[in-house]
Order: sequence, then C-alpha cells, then structure tokens
Amino acid sequence: MTETTPGSHADDAVRLVRHDGWAEIVLNRPDRRNAIDGALAEGLLAALAHARADPDLRALLLSGAGGALCSGLDLKAFGTTPPPPWVAGFGARWRAVHVALASLPQVLLVALERYAINGGAALALAGDVLLCGRGAYLQVGEIRIGMAAPNNLAWLVLRHSESVAARVALLGERLDADTLLRLGIATEVVDDDAVLARGRERAAEIGGWNVEAVRRIKCGLRAASMGTTPAEWFDAFAGAGPLAPPRRPDPIVQA
Repeated sequence: MTETTPGSHADDAVRLVRHDGWAEIVLNRPDRRNAIDGALAEGLLAALAHARADPDLRALLLSGAGGALCSGLDLKAFGTTPPPPWVAGFGARWRAVHVALASLPQVLLVALERYAINGGAALALAGDVLLCGRGAYLQVGEIRIGMAAPNNLAWLVLRHSESVAARVALLGERLDADTLLRLGIATEVVDDDAVLARGRERAAEIGGWNVEAVRRIKCGLRAASMGTTPAEWFDAFAGAGPLAPPRRPDPIVQA
C-alpha cells in the first residue's frame, strides 16, 4: 500500500490512500467533526482529480477520520472576522467538488459512520454504494435553518424518486440507518464498528474486477440517469431561484 496524499502530510484536510485497484479518500479534520471549510474543499477536489486521472483505479472509498463522516459546513470558520480569503469563492469551489464526484469513472463507496449532516449529507448521497452503521444517521436539514440545499437536491433528484427526495429534503429530519435502507438510500447496514472494514472489503472486491467493464458500466449509468453533463446538472440546482433541472431523455417506448 502506498499513500499519495495531496500535500503528502498526515495532517492534510483530505488524505488519499492508494491500494491495489482502489483508493481511500479520508476527510481529515476529526477535531472539527470533518466539517467543510476551504482547505477541505480544495483537498477533496485535488484528491478527486488525482483519482480520476489514475487509469488503474476501479473503486474509491470516502470516509471521515475519527469515526464520523461529516458534520456539514464549518460555521465557525465561515464566521470569523474578517472572513478567510477562500470564503468569497467557496460556493463555486464546492459545486466543483460535486461536479468532480459526478464525473468519476470509478465506483464511489461511502462509509457513513455516526452522521452526515447538510453539506456532509450531500457527500453521502453522492455514493454509488452507501454503507451505513446501525447507529448512524443522515440529515438534509437546510430547510429548517432557511438555507437552500442545491447539492443535496441534485443528488436526490438524480438517484431517487420525487417522493423520496421530498421525504428527505422537505421534512429535514434525521434519518436513521433502518430508514435509509428502507428508502433505498443506504445500500447496506452493518454494525457501527464494522463500517470501515466492510467498505474496504467491498472496495477491494471491486478493485479486482476488469477496469474497462467497471468504467463502462459506471459511466453508462451516469449518462443514462443524468442526461446532460455533470456541470450542467449541478449548475441547474445552484443559485437562489427555483431553477428547473435539465430535462432527462425520454424513455424508449416499445410497441
């Protein structure tokens, strides 16, 4: 196993750990519950670019250091006076992270330990495979605090029915592991102390498959469901107004 981290330091906000045929992307701000700030956004964007350019990777496992996935935006970092230089361009950079996630040719697995809240929930929803601890929960709670949820909505609409998206985004409730599994959001629920091990097992299994087959199936699924480019898809959900998402291709109707 080799480690190829953006910046190559153990204290980087995001770490990329390379294995044979797969890699781990670790959100590495455990003291802030892996909350999202400028450094984490830049580190995640760099890790995704590195992974996307690696022709041998079949799978990526996204997790959070310290036993939790992500608590959402780091409001303390955003609220400092004067604001950090990265705040002004953060919205565009964070949207670029989600465009990069949607552009991956690899299978993206997400290990949901403890919680994924608001901006962190969008990272969980980005996973092609979501592995969830029995005691974990996901919450898209922006509606309760008067905020829009463009990235959460983009993933929910892409992957799930309108009824599921409404259940998640309009009520803003904490959704426990059993509910996530019932709604089809979670792929698998395991014991809390087994989430990372199960994610690594799954990723290593996919990492041994034919790389061309994995990439063609993954990219085919994404093209069929999205019906446009990832950038256009996420741009349609961005901004203050109620923008309609791009129209998907009409289904093929056979007589």
